[in-house]
Amino acid sequence: MVEKVITLENISLLDFLGVENKNIKKISNAFPESKIVSRGNEILIQGSTPEIIKINDILNSLLTHYHKYGKLTEESVQLLINSENKPDFIATDDDILIYGTRGAVIKPKTPNQKSLVESAAQNDLVFAIGPAGTGKTYISVALAVKALKNKRVKKIIITRPAVEAGENLGFLPGDLKEKIDPYLRPIYDALFDMVPSEKLKFYEENKVIEIAPLAYMRGRTLQNAFILLDEAQNTTPMQIKMFLTRMGPNSKVIVTGDRSQIDLPKNHKSGLIETLEVLKGVKGIGFVELGGEDVVRHKLVKDIIEAYERADNLQINE
Repeated sequence: MVEKVITLENISLLDFLGVENKNIKKISNAFPESKIVSRGNEILIQGSTPEIIKINDILNSLLTHYHKYGKLTEESVQLLINSENKPDFIATDDDILIYGTRGAVIKPKTPNQKSLVESAAQNDLVFAIGPAGTGKTYISVALAVKALKNKRVKKIIITRPAVEAGENLGFLPGDLKEKIDPYLRPIYDALFDMVPSEKLKFYEENKVIEIAPLAYMRGRTLQNAFILLDEAQNTTPMQIKMFLTRMGPNSKVIVTGDRSQIDLPKNHKSGLIETLEVLKGVKGIGFVELGGEDVVRHKLVKDIIEAYERADNLQINE
């Protein structure tokens, strides 16, 4: 049993600890094998060394959050607990990408998500491949917003092919924007977490943030921009080649995709699958694989993905 004492200075104990210490109790419930006690302006932690390190990191992240926003919400505390309480992975303050619109800390939550962040820092073109829920799109959008905030790029361009589960745009109601919006909704959901709605509206109106279907990229040179191609498994070989050759000076590109969710007609080959083979070994291109261990949605999502993978393997072996 190891013991550590953390002294809280220059903060409102009620705002930080919560009414009746509810914030500390949340952390304590997440680590039932450790003991966490609040006494005045001190927090006493008793437990194993690995758990004390995790608890200490959570408390330090909460202090950083508190000093930035002047308060803690239950949502912020829970998000930090979820992101820190991962086996073999402890995110630090240095891993924080941005603070979300609700004050939530946005940072990689798994080793592979952190690998995506590191690969994007080292390469101008990165492929992030993995199943649904692994955070590949969310982290990529956060990296784009961070680059814009830090003025490393002048604009963000986010695109995806308008192909989903066999649906045809022509049969959907509304004008072109109304037809396309459902395909881009996951991108907007991520951006709403990271950019205040009024600011996002201003950015869109002034083309600082551009969200458009892949077909709109043809004939353009995309420079001084952070560019994200999402759902790339639904591109044809010609489409993804067209997109990749749009890269201009001072641009960074992340391509995300999921090999298991190809919605193209059966007689169409996925451009992503072909491109991963063609570009293998090219210097300056990063490749990051995410898996079930990176799923950060409901805990059942990981089990669902693993069940489908087992079924696919059985079909291959039959």
